[in-house]
Amino acid sequence: MISQILTASVIGLDVYKITVEVDVNNSLPSVAIVGLPDTAISEAKERVRSAIKNSGYEFPNKKIVVNLAPADIKKVGSYYDLPIAVGILAKAGIINRSEFSDTAFIGELSLDGSVRTVAGVLPIAAGLKKQGIKTLIVPLDNAKEAAIVEGIKVLGAKNLVEIVNHFNTDSPEHKEIKPFVSDINEYFREKLNNIPFDFKDVKGQTKAKRAMEIAAAGGHNMLMSGPPGSGKTLLSKCFPSILPPLTFDEAIELTKIYSISGMIDSDNPLITTRPFRNVHHTASSIGIIGGGSNPKPGEITLAHRGVLFLDEFVEFPRGVLEVLRQPLEDGKIVIARAKMRLEFPSDFILLAAMNPCPCGYLGDSEIRCKCSEHQIKQYRSKLSGPLLDRIDIVIDVPRLKINELMDKNSPSVESSSQIRERVIKARNIQLERYKGLGIYTNSELTPKLIKKFCILDSDSSLLIREASKKFNLSARAYDRVLKLSRTIADLDGSENINSKHLAQAIQYRSSI
Repeated sequence: MISQILTASVIGLDVYKITVEVDVNNSLPSVAIVGLPDTAISEAKERVRSAIKNSGYEFPNKKIVVNLAPADIKKVGSYYDLPIAVGILAKAGIINRSEFSDTAFIGELSLDGSVRTVAGVLPIAAGLKKQGIKTLIVPLDNAKEAAIVEGIKVLGAKNLVEIVNHFNTDSPEHKEIKPFVSDINEYFREKLNNIPFDFKDVKGQTKAKRAMEIAAAGGHNMLMSGPPGSGKTLLSKCFPSILPPLTFDEAIELTKIYSISGMIDSDNPLITTRPFRNVHHTASSIGIIGGGSNPKPGEITLAHRGVLFLDEFVEFPRGVLEVLRQPLEDGKIVIARAKMRLEFPSDFILLAAMNPCPCGYLGDSEIRCKCSEHQIKQYRSKLSGPLLDRIDIVIDVPRLKINELMDKNSPSVESSSQIRERVIKARNIQLERYKGLGIYTNSELTPKLIKKFCILDSDSSLLIREASKKFNLSARAYDRVLKLSRTIADLDGSENINSKHLAQAIQYRSSI
């Protein structure tokens, strides 16, 4: 009779239950692993052999066949070591248990038998729970992360000996591994004191701050243009300080993404702050959208529910910028390969900054621009019309006057916490309005929902009709103006959109 041990395979964010079947028969000693394993799994035979021997157990001197079923799903990674070892120990009678129908194992083995940490534990725990698994045995360092998932018993193991002694209840060495309990509230605390940039330290730029407040409140994309040193980068670094806290569902969603990317802190496994991904302009399109032979999330997915900041926007290759179009529209990225099709979430705020021309001083009040008309046109040609059409707010960030720079005690300067209070209030209005619809912010409104929640009065209808003619607004731009005006109305505490809100939204698109 073969031994059957349950584990999991992660492809993208999807989790598949895998059965590790182990058979031992009288033949020339060897270990064969079948079932579409990758190189890391094929090498597991040597790690498992040494781990079992160095844990004080006898490795069967027979032919061992390990099948990873179902065989048509590709298996990748080193977390199959532990279930393979447990299967061999169970088949050899070292573990006095042959039935593991509701228990799953994941973990990499060291040669001394200790269980090493692995990536992707949180999505595995959540996925296996949905598939009826009641107990999950993981590396001890992964126990905190796995225990975030409620409704599944998590056991953190240091080594193979602990696992054997846990299951051998009739042995003198029997000692149960205690279930790990995670206190969600312990992790789910925002650490705003760790944010080093505050809007109170930004001189002037009142219009840019107001635009950022609107972008944060509604989840809108924003592009800043201005001369070098005008404060675009500093404003962007302050932007995370006004973002609202993550909801619990958003935190779990983000933690799954960072878990499969191997970017989880074992001491604080729950992502509790919105991501701010600052990407250099030398990044490749694969680095931005994700992919690879074993597809992993890219920067747009790592920025999910947060911010993707692209400084020196026009310095990015045009091909890299164009891959942003579909994620900006759909809030997800689909990676198609010959034998698989993966979908990663990518609902982020695009925050971009650029100079108005190659020398940077077009329209500057102090320094004269040295660029020709052809150079300016070529410089801006990297930004296609379809890409700009997906940006809700475009704003100029002018050079600060010397009086603004030297003013240390301006009473009009607001701190990030003051702005954040208004952003949170507006977000709460949206959460209540869209409860049960599967969206969180105004930027996610579909055309059908726009008709329901962005109703215009007669004056506003006339205003947007004239603006559409003057600025040649596309159908997409028309919808985005309505969504932006809905956010401005929410910040104003207004139930309905009026002409004042609409005019401000149109103003932010007039530079596109």
